Amino acid sequence: MTPALSYKIAVLVFLENAAGEQLLLLRAKPPNLGVWSPIGGKLETAIGESPFECAVRETKEETGHEITAADLHLFAMIAEKAYEGQSHWLMFLFRCRKPIAALPADMHEGKFGFFSRAEINRLPIPETDRTALWPIFDQYHDRFVSLKADCAPGKPVLVEIEEIT
Repeated sequence: MTPALSYKIAVLVFLENAAGEQLLLLRAKPPNLGVWSPIGGKLETAIGESPFECAVRETKEETGHEITAADLHLFAMIAEKAYEGQSHWLMFLFRCRKPIAALPADMHEGKFGFFSRAEINRLPIPETDRTALWPIFDQYHDRFVSLKADCAPGKPVLVEIEEIT
């Protein structure tokens, strides 16, 4: 029998500058150590934090950029089964409508960079980001989509759309 995997709930926040470049973090810790990804983090479930509250908090903590829930557009929810064979994730993907003015300072989580969407395709990013996350952003960032992804190791990532609005 396969051991049960933990289930984690997290947000990713897609921030851009006035030029439309995406802010990414070169991660200094797992998961995603050594690769570029949007900012985000896990919900504080012990205090009943909502995904919007988490996105506002993580944006402030990681970048110093002060936003409100009204600055956010929830464009996707994705349930990832067996990510890296370690755990299941329920991810809420937000696009921030309020541009960030400057590159945040490096921190313990990693260092930041601004990248055009074309440049992101050439960066070291998590494979699931390349095959699922960025294509989802490209297609749905102004809408909403709910998806599930089977990320079991050793198999291609299978993404299935459950709802689009």
